[in-house]
Amino acid sequence: MGENVTYYVVLPFTRGDDGEFVPLEPIEAHTSDGAKRRATAVALDKGGAIAFSRTGDPGSGDFADAVVLGRYGEVPADLADISVE
Repeated sequence: MGENVTYYVVLPFTRGDDGEFVPLEPIEAHTSDGAKRRATAVALDKGGAIAFSRTGDPGSGDFADAVVLGRYGEVPADLADISVE
């Protein structure tokens, strides 16, 4: 069994031509506070962003559910409907 690692991520959102939320390229951050600061800045530029963390073992691919650290600007209410490619 490997060692657990926590990743901090910012997921920016914009609105498509149809008004639906469109997730943009995720941005990695080094810390929880860094993710929140980056999400705040990205939301001002793109319209919205969510900062979250994921903890797990990269070797096995076993990760716990994401923990939302903050929502900034306009973001979807239900993240379960969002697919990030």
